[in-house]
Amino acid sequence: MSSVPTNRRDPMDHTISLATTDRSRSLAFYRDGLGLEAFGPLADDGVPEPLQLRLGPNVSLMLIPTGGFGWVAGEDRVAPAGATECVFSVYAADEDAVRARHDAALAAGGTAIFEPSPREWGAFASQVADPDGHLWMILIRPPDWTA
Repeated sequence: MSSVPTNRRDPMDHTISLATTDRSRSLAFYRDGLGLEAFGPLADDGVPEPLQLRLGPNVSLMLIPTGGFGWVAGEDRVAPAGATECVFSVYAADEDAVRARHDAALAAGGTAIFEPSPREWGAFASQVADPDGHLWMILIRPPDWTA
């Protein structure tokens, strides 16, 4: 097995796992649509196994096939397609970057939930669903959302 090259070798402190019905389609959406870095050893299909993408220096997203996700979660607990338990966010530098990332996400198999626009709660944002229906908001980080 070969690996996806990465310059960062930081250990993960946190991993968020989501179910997926198609690893290749998910890799295309998250890598090409949301611009996330995949890492790890490549399986025979050319997709890292396990399929992990870097969300931050020590945080990863793991996409687990639905059959395996049910096993990992216990008692075969996999939400039905279209069920939404949470919304994930990725940040962009400005309105043009929100629009560009939104368009890239759609081109990579995502579905528009709402188009890039000023939102009533004060941020410029869009929202897309990944190919498995998980929601992602693309937005400019409001200045008062600092750590």
